[in-house]
Amino acid sequence: MNSERNYFITTPKGLESLLADEVRELGGRDVKLGQAGVNFSADLKTAYRVCLWSRLGNRVLLPLAQFKAASPEALYDGIQQTDWAEHMSETGTLAVQFNSSNSAITHTLYGALKVKDAIVDQFRDRFDVRPSVDRERPDIRINVYVFRDKARLSLDIAGESLHRRGYRASGAKAPLKENLAAGLLRQAGWPETFNKHAGLIDPMCGSGTLPIEAAMMSADIAPGLLRDYFGFKGWLQHDEALWQELREEALQRREAGIKNIPPIYGFDRDGRTLASARENVQRIGLQDQIVFERRELDQSQPLSDVEPGLLIINPPYGERLGSEEGVAKLYGQLGKVLKTVFPAWQVSLFTGAPELLYRLRRPIQSSGDFYNGALPCKLVQYAPLMVEPLAQAVEEQAAAPVAITEGNLSSGAQMLLNRLRKNVKNLKRWAKKNGISCFRLYDADLPEYALAIDLYQSKQLWVHCQEYAPPKSVDAQKAQQRRDEALQVLQLLFELPPQQLIFKTRQRQKGLAQYEKQNNREQFIEVIEGGCRFWVNFHDYLDTGLFLDHRLTREMVQGLAKGKTVLNLFAYTGSVTVHAAVGGAVETTTVDMSNTYLEWAQRNLELNGFTEEGGHKCVQADCVQWLINQTRAAAVPQYDLIFLDPPTFSNSKRMEQTFDVQRDHVALIGRAAQLLKPNGTLIFSTNYRKFKLECGVLDNLHFEEISRATIPKDFSRNERIHYCWKIQLNRLDL
Repeated sequence: MNSERNYFITTPKGLESLLADEVRELGGRDVKLGQAGVNFSADLKTAYRVCLWSRLGNRVLLPLAQFKAASPEALYDGIQQTDWAEHMSETGTLAVQFNSSNSAITHTLYGALKVKDAIVDQFRDRFDVRPSVDRERPDIRINVYVFRDKARLSLDIAGESLHRRGYRASGAKAPLKENLAAGLLRQAGWPETFNKHAGLIDPMCGSGTLPIEAAMMSADIAPGLLRDYFGFKGWLQHDEALWQELREEALQRREAGIKNIPPIYGFDRDGRTLASARENVQRIGLQDQIVFERRELDQSQPLSDVEPGLLIINPPYGERLGSEEGVAKLYGQLGKVLKTVFPAWQVSLFTGAPELLYRLRRPIQSSGDFYNGALPCKLVQYAPLMVEPLAQAVEEQAAAPVAITEGNLSSGAQMLLNRLRKNVKNLKRWAKKNGISCFRLYDADLPEYALAIDLYQSKQLWVHCQEYAPPKSVDAQKAQQRRDEALQVLQLLFELPPQQLIFKTRQRQKGLAQYEKQNNREQFIEVIEGGCRFWVNFHDYLDTGLFLDHRLTREMVQGLAKGKTVLNLFAYTGSVTVHAAVGGAVETTTVDMSNTYLEWAQRNLELNGFTEEGGHKCVQADCVQWLINQTRAAAVPQYDLIFLDPPTFSNSKRMEQTFDVQRDHVALIGRAAQLLKPNGTLIFSTNYRKFKLECGVLDNLHFEEISRATIPKDFSRNERIHYCWKIQLNRLDL
């Protein structure tokens, strides 16, 4: 039984693609999507591993035979073609699950009876004894599905649905099955979140399914570890030693992984369901890792030192709220709570009432279709509310001007003013000498004033100030006071009209959230850098369209580009492409998923006199999928120079799957390198500050870290502002 066999694992509708990924991760081969399930091939050890570790599956079926079954007699005869003594003893127990569709046999109980009779009669004829029926925990469970009079006969080696983890009280029901909860967590990006040790909150946790499944994922606990019954346990071809080896491995992984659980909270107003949640978590031994508390929705705050992560919620249905009117009212309340209590959290909401989502008054980032039983539902995801421009505060200050003098400043504000004056003195001469018109003046140099202040010199001077949002442990009134002091200091130092001083609050970001539109002024200012001209926008987005920390990287591309074909991936507003074109590139290709930023890139190119007709092409595409398509093309395109600067994380609805730079960079770099000419250069950069390059499997590439050489003087306070490598093909491969 160590040879590979074909299997089919079932799952709730909507989870098929996620399950396919999971089966591949568990070692399944030849994975193919099916209806409400996935086909795969595996040896016995891998099949056992799927039974033990699948979080998304229901039943694992081992096909035994297919035959025509246009009548009960044909069904009976087809079942008898299998030698059942290979699978169970004559005194063993069995159960039959029978389903049919578009077939002559329509009565499921009668079909199951014929299957049972065929097996029992075979044993009676051969051994003069017969096995018995045990519907709860048989030695083997037989699954028969007849579609258009063709029967598929399988063994259910899981025995019962894998969603039954063993931590829920026998007979207890929950509005959300465990495997569906795990699928929602995976779709919502929980693995990427807990890898950063950010937290999770379910403010309407009920009996705790979502928090418990989240904890099991982050602790690397096998979902089948508590189960004492599987369908293969009584199967004659079962290998107990192999199974115990896998269980022992899972126990060791649990012991090691339980230390890695991030903060997880489950809140609910119903004390009875919380009692069930506490009983469930007690059974799995995670009572010290998950906090369950009775709280009203608007009190669902974690401890102040918890890093914002994922808020996932499955709002209760009418039964718990009493009426449809109660459900509608809940959604309105939920929208207020998400805005006021959880502005910095990624939000995923699983709902059977999508018509009420408008009550949340929050733009949807992405959505997916799922089923909770037979009920069609949606998982809707919302990006954190990252930016709250303080234009109103600036305008109010301008409307009622106060004579700001150094004598009016607090000691802290005076200290900030002195630091800014010192920085201006140190950087102004450097900027003038190097022809730099846009640079970072201050980057949280003083802990009390956590600001990033950039100067942009166009026809006028613009001050772009971003406040790093204070943690909740900082008193809100104190934070507002420091914000006001910073505004006073900036006005005093630069003596600018309010419209040239832009003040924003910057929260912790995920994926493409920093690129989402925050305003609609459409005011673009032209600036010059390294002989290139760019449009920047201070109001409509969190970032201006020009990443100042990549100034030296762009100049390096410009110096390498002469006579070259250049590819710019995850191109944002195309600033690197402009530098390449100005540097003499004969052809450029700019790829980004956002049409808004591609149009911005085209405007930047045109501002410098470059057009598509002149060999400068812009392509709207998911860069990951675009690379896959290009490397599979009959004629793989080749480039002399490739610039690759992906986001840290993205789960954009326009992407086929989530992207995580730490998890996916090896495959990404490998595919990009396939597009390099023999003497070409790939420049890879990332702003993920915890990034670790894993290039061991890319032994055909030579990596040279150039991070320090690409960090400008105005960003030298923080050597981790970005990482950068120059990558080339090893000479042996040329």
